[in-house]
Amino acid sequence: MRKRNLVIWISLLVALVLQIVPLPTQVDVYRPDWVLVVLAYWSMALPHRVNVGVAFLTGVAMDVLVGTTLGIHSFGLSICVYILAANYQRLRNYSVWQQAIIIGLLSALYHLLTFWVQHLLTDIYFQVDYLWPVITSMVLWPWVFWLLRRTRRQFSIA
Repeated sequence: MRKRNLVIWISLLVALVLQIVPLPTQVDVYRPDWVLVVLAYWSMALPHRVNVGVAFLTGVAMDVLVGTTLGIHSFGLSICVYILAANYQRLRNYSVWQQAIIIGLLSALYHLLTFWVQHLLTDIYFQVDYLWPVITSMVLWPWVFWLLRRTRRQFSIA
C-alpha cells in the first residue's frame, strides 16, 4: 500500500522538478504545466487517492519552489482538479486526443486563474505569451498519459 502511494508522490515530485528546471529564455515561455498534467492523470485514474487536497498541497509546494505568493498555484490547481474529479467518469471514456483538448482547456483556466490572482496582488498585465503552455500541455498529454498508465499498471496501483 505504501509503495503504491510512493509511486504517486514520486511522480508529483518529478513534475515539480520539471516545473522548476532552468531553461533558456526562448524555450521557457513554452514550458508545459507538468504539475497540472500529472495531477490531471492521477485525479482521473484514482480520484479517491488524488483529490483537491493533494492538489492544494502540491500547489503550496509549487508556490514555495517558484517563489510566488503562497496560495496562488494552490488555488488554480485545486479548481482544476475539482473539475476533473467531478467529471472523471465521463472524461475516462473520451479518447486520449479528446482528453488532450480538455487538458488544454484546464491549462488555460489554470493560467487565467493564476494570472487573475497575481494581477489582484501585484501590478502585472496580461500577455498572450502566458498561454503558450496550454498548447505544449495539450501536445504533451498523450505521452504523459501513456507513461503514467504504464507505471500504474506495472506497480498495480488501484
